[in-house]
Amino acid sequence: MTWITTISYESATGKLRKLYDRVKGPDNNVDNIMLSHSLRPHSMEGHMAMYKYCLHHSGNTLPKWHLECIGVYVSSLNGCDYCVEHHFQGMRRLVNDDARSSALRFSIEADAIRGAPLDARAIAGMANARKLTVDPVGVVESDIIALRDAGLVDGEILEINQVTSYFCYANRTVLGPGVNTQGDIIGLSPNNSDDPNDWGHR
Repeated sequence: MTWITTISYESATGKLRKLYDRVKGPDNNVDNIMLSHSLRPHSMEGHMAMYKYCLHHSGNTLPKWHLECIGVYVSSLNGCDYCVEHHFQGMRRLVNDDARSSALRFSIEADAIRGAPLDARAIAGMANARKLTVDPVGVVESDIIALRDAGLVDGEILEINQVTSYFCYANRTVLGPGVNTQGDIIGLSPNNSDDPNDWGHR
Protein backbone atom coordinates (compact mmCIF):
# COMPACT_ATOMS: atom_id res chain seq x y z
CA MET A 1 0.00 0.00 0.00
CA THR A 2 2.76 2.47 1.03
CA TRP A 3 6.32 2.30 2.33
CA ILE A 4 5.37 4.26 5.45
CA THR A 5 2.99 3.37 8.27
CA THR A 6 -0.67 4.09 7.65
CA ILE A 7 -3.70 3.88 9.92
CA SER A 8 -6.61 1.87 8.56
CA TYR A 9 -10.20 3.06 8.60
CA GLU A 10 -11.03 0.47 11.25
CA SER A 11 -8.22 1.65 13.53
CA ALA A 12 -8.79 5.38 13.06
CA THR A 13 -10.12 7.57 15.88
CA GLY A 14 -10.77 11.24 16.52
CA LYS A 15 -10.10 13.74 13.74
CA LEU A 16 -8.63 11.09 11.46
CA ARG A 17 -11.80 8.98 11.64
CA LYS A 18 -13.94 12.06 10.92
CA LEU A 19 -11.83 12.86 7.86
CA TYR A 20 -11.98 9.26 6.68
CA ASP A 21 -15.77 9.41 6.99
CA ARG A 22 -15.76 12.49 4.74
CA VAL A 23 -13.57 10.99 2.00
CA LYS A 24 -14.55 7.32 2.06
CA GLY A 25 -16.20 5.42 -0.75
CA PRO A 26 -18.19 2.18 -0.79
CA ASP A 27 -17.57 -0.30 2.06
CA ASN A 28 -15.58 2.34 3.98
CA ASN A 29 -12.87 2.28 1.32
CA VAL A 30 -10.37 5.14 1.64
CA ASP A 31 -8.08 5.75 -1.34
CA ASN A 32 -4.47 4.92 -0.59
CA ILE A 33 -3.37 8.46 -1.47
CA MET A 34 -5.51 9.67 1.45
CA LEU A 35 -4.37 6.84 3.73
CA SER A 36 -0.80 8.00 3.12
CA HIS A 37 -1.61 11.17 5.11
CA SER A 38 -2.96 9.27 8.11
CA LEU A 39 -0.08 10.11 10.47
CA ARG A 40 -0.73 13.82 9.84
CA PRO A 41 -4.50 14.28 9.36
CA HIS A 42 -4.14 18.04 8.90
CA SER A 43 -2.23 17.45 5.66
CA MET A 44 -5.00 15.14 4.43
CA GLU A 45 -7.51 17.90 5.13
CA GLY A 46 -5.44 20.40 3.17
CA HIS A 47 -4.96 17.94 0.31
CA MET A 48 -8.66 17.18 -0.02
CA ALA A 49 -9.62 20.86 0.06
CA MET A 50 -7.13 21.64 -2.70
CA TYR A 51 -8.24 18.63 -4.76
CA LYS A 52 -11.94 19.43 -4.44
CA TYR A 53 -11.53 23.13 -5.19
CA CYS A 54 -9.14 22.67 -8.13
CA LEU A 55 -10.85 19.79 -9.90
CA HIS A 56 -14.38 19.30 -8.58
CA HIS A 57 -15.88 22.76 -8.06
CA SER A 58 -18.85 24.36 -9.78
CA GLY A 59 -16.86 27.60 -10.13
CA ASN A 60 -14.74 26.02 -12.88
CA THR A 61 -15.85 26.65 -16.46
CA LEU A 62 -13.62 24.22 -18.35
CA PRO A 63 -15.30 20.81 -18.73
CA LYS A 64 -14.43 18.45 -15.91
CA TRP A 65 -13.41 15.75 -18.39
CA HIS A 66 -10.79 18.13 -19.78
CA LEU A 67 -9.45 18.94 -16.32
CA GLU A 68 -9.22 15.18 -15.66
CA CYS A 69 -7.45 14.77 -19.02
CA ILE A 70 -4.88 17.38 -17.95
CA GLY A 71 -4.44 15.45 -14.71
CA VAL A 72 -3.82 12.18 -16.56
CA TYR A 73 -1.30 13.90 -18.84
CA VAL A 74 0.59 15.57 -16.00
CA SER A 75 0.64 12.30 -14.06
CA SER A 76 1.95 10.43 -17.09
CA LEU A 77 4.70 13.02 -17.57
CA ASN A 78 5.64 12.60 -13.91
CA GLY A 79 5.61 8.78 -14.11
CA CYS A 80 2.79 8.47 -11.55
CA ASP A 81 0.90 5.34 -12.62
CA TYR A 82 -1.36 5.56 -9.56
CA CYS A 83 -2.84 8.90 -10.60
CA VAL A 84 -2.92 7.92 -14.27
CA GLU A 85 -5.05 4.87 -13.48
CA HIS A 86 -7.41 6.66 -11.08
CA HIS A 87 -7.96 9.74 -13.19
CA PHE A 88 -8.12 8.00 -16.53
CA GLN A 89 -11.13 6.12 -15.21
CA GLY A 90 -12.68 9.38 -14.05
CA MET A 91 -12.01 10.96 -17.44
CA ARG A 92 -13.34 7.92 -19.29
CA ARG A 93 -16.58 8.02 -17.32
CA LEU A 94 -17.06 11.72 -18.11
CA VAL A 95 -16.12 11.44 -21.80
CA ASN A 96 -18.57 8.53 -22.12
CA ASP A 97 -16.90 7.32 -25.32
CA ASP A 98 -14.48 4.42 -24.88
CA ALA A 99 -12.89 4.79 -28.31
CA ARG A 100 -12.17 8.47 -27.77
CA SER A 101 -10.92 7.84 -24.23
CA SER A 102 -8.56 5.15 -25.50
CA ALA A 103 -7.27 7.47 -28.21
CA LEU A 104 -6.68 10.19 -25.62
CA ARG A 105 -4.77 7.77 -23.43
CA PHE A 106 -2.65 6.62 -26.37
CA SER A 107 -1.73 10.23 -27.20
CA ILE A 108 -0.98 10.99 -23.56
CA GLU A 109 1.25 7.95 -23.04
CA ALA A 110 3.08 8.66 -26.31
CA ASP A 111 3.49 12.31 -25.22
CA ALA A 112 1.98 13.23 -28.59
CA ILE A 113 -0.87 15.41 -27.46
CA ARG A 114 -1.07 17.40 -30.71
CA GLY A 115 -2.42 14.25 -32.36
CA ALA A 116 -5.09 13.68 -29.70
CA PRO A 117 -8.80 13.85 -30.53
CA LEU A 118 -9.09 17.36 -29.05
CA ASP A 119 -9.89 20.76 -30.48
CA ALA A 120 -7.18 23.40 -30.83
CA ARG A 121 -8.24 25.12 -27.63
CA ALA A 122 -7.92 21.96 -25.54
CA ILE A 123 -4.60 21.05 -27.17
CA ALA A 124 -3.23 24.49 -26.28
CA GLY A 125 -4.22 23.92 -22.65
CA MET A 126 -2.59 20.49 -22.61
CA ALA A 127 0.60 21.89 -24.15
CA ASN A 128 0.72 24.56 -21.45
CA ALA A 129 0.24 21.92 -18.76
CA ARG A 130 3.16 19.97 -20.25
CA LYS A 131 5.49 22.96 -20.17
CA LEU A 132 4.53 23.87 -16.61
CA THR A 133 5.21 20.26 -15.58
CA VAL A 134 8.52 19.58 -17.31
CA ASP A 135 9.96 23.10 -17.67
CA PRO A 136 8.26 25.40 -15.16
CA VAL A 137 11.02 28.00 -15.21
CA GLY A 138 10.68 28.15 -18.99
CA VAL A 139 7.07 29.43 -18.85
CA VAL A 140 6.98 33.01 -20.15
CA GLU A 141 4.30 35.62 -20.79
CA SER A 142 4.09 34.68 -24.47
CA ASP A 143 2.82 31.25 -23.36
CA ILE A 144 -0.18 32.95 -21.77
CA ILE A 145 -0.72 35.07 -24.87
CA ALA A 146 -0.73 31.86 -26.95
CA LEU A 147 -3.45 30.42 -24.71
CA ARG A 148 -5.55 33.55 -25.18
CA ASP A 149 -4.98 33.35 -28.92
CA ALA A 150 -6.30 29.77 -28.80
CA GLY A 151 -9.55 31.08 -27.29
CA LEU A 152 -8.97 30.56 -23.56
CA VAL A 153 -9.87 33.35 -21.15
CA ASP A 154 -7.73 34.16 -18.14
CA GLY A 155 -9.96 32.34 -15.63
CA GLU A 156 -9.67 29.17 -17.70
CA ILE A 157 -5.91 29.66 -17.95
CA LEU A 158 -5.88 29.81 -14.16
CA GLU A 159 -7.87 26.56 -13.97
CA ILE A 160 -5.26 24.85 -16.18
CA ASN A 161 -2.50 26.25 -13.97
CA GLN A 162 -4.13 25.08 -10.76
CA VAL A 163 -5.01 21.58 -11.99
CA THR A 164 -1.48 21.13 -13.36
CA SER A 165 0.02 22.35 -10.09
CA TYR A 166 -2.28 20.15 -8.02
CA PHE A 167 -1.34 17.03 -9.95
CA CYS A 168 2.39 17.75 -9.64
CA TYR A 169 1.78 17.88 -5.87
CA ALA A 170 -0.40 14.76 -5.85
CA ASN A 171 2.07 12.79 -7.98
CA ARG A 172 4.84 13.50 -5.50
CA THR A 173 2.52 12.68 -2.61
CA VAL A 174 2.11 9.25 -4.23
CA LEU A 175 5.64 8.62 -5.47
CA GLY A 176 7.49 9.78 -2.34
CA PRO A 177 6.04 7.27 0.17
CA GLY A 178 5.45 4.55 -2.44
CA VAL A 179 1.67 4.62 -2.66
CA ASN A 180 0.19 1.90 -4.89
CA THR A 181 -3.31 0.87 -5.96
CA GLN A 182 -3.49 -2.33 -3.87
CA GLY A 183 -6.94 -2.40 -2.25
CA ASP A 184 -8.16 0.75 -3.98
CA ILE A 185 -11.38 1.07 -5.94
CA ILE A 186 -10.02 2.69 -9.09
CA GLY A 187 -11.65 5.84 -10.42
CA LEU A 188 -13.78 7.07 -7.52
CA SER A 189 -13.92 10.82 -6.98
CA PRO A 190 -15.87 13.50 -5.07
CA ASN A 191 -18.18 14.24 -7.99
CA ASN A 192 -20.70 16.51 -6.26
CA SER A 193 -19.29 19.76 -7.64
CA ASP A 194 -22.22 21.80 -6.31
CA ASP A 195 -21.17 21.22 -2.68
CA PRO A 196 -17.50 22.04 -2.01
CA ASN A 197 -17.80 20.41 1.42
CA ASP A 198 -18.92 17.05 0.02
CA TRP A 199 -15.70 15.02 -0.19
CA GLY A 200 -17.33 11.59 -0.44
CA HIS A 201 -15.87 9.34 -3.16
CA ARG A 202 -18.33 7.51 -5.41
